[in-house]
Amino acid sequence: MLKLSAALLALTALSNVAQAHEIWVERDGAGPARIYLGEPADALPPGGDPEFEKLKAPRIVPASSAAQARKAGYIEVAVPAGDVRVIDDTVFAPWGEEGKKEGVVYYARAGRADAKAALPWEIVPTAANGDSVVLMHDGKPVPAAKLTVISPDKWSKIVTTDAQGRVTLPVQGKGRYIVTTSQEETGDLTLGSAKVAKIYHIATLTFVR
Repeated sequence: MLKLSAALLALTALSNVAQAHEIWVERDGAGPARIYLGEPADALPPGGDPEFEKLKAPRIVPASSAAQARKAGYIEVAVPAGDVRVIDDTVFAPWGEEGKKEGVVYYARAGRADAKAALPWEIVPTAANGDSVVLMHDGKPVPAAKLTVISPDKWSKIVTTDAQGRVTLPVQGKGRYIVTTSQEETGDLTLGSAKVAKIYHIATLTFVR
């Protein structure tokens, strides 16, 4: 019984970590992209988040052959000018008991010059460099979705998309903003080669104002 309880606690802890973490991308001008794994509302620990080692090879969209260099707490990659998009479904292996397994897929975007979606889940500006965004899932807007806006000085506010999946972000002052959202999908699903009953789709948008 003690071993079983310990295993359940470990699975619960893994679930909480996977849901609390995000992948986000930072980019200054046309410089290299920096890909992070962690909790963007908190200050990044020296050397990066404790789970950073699980971020192995995030996929750039569209695919890029640029080398990914591991730095202290982030992965650096030289990509063409413009918005940067990343997807990763391999950070945390599916967890839980058979028939009820859960998993997580991360989607990240830096920049808001392109008012189009290129990821299955994406927070997209409705106009280039505008403060109004829409959450898109497979090309369709997602109404009543909660988004968390994290300011440069780490205050955060939750906003909700309207019936058209849109919301205006409470952006005040200059600096780097991070917008996050977590959406759940349930059913007879597959993640990688594993059968799962639930997938957490966690998306971020990062931009500098």
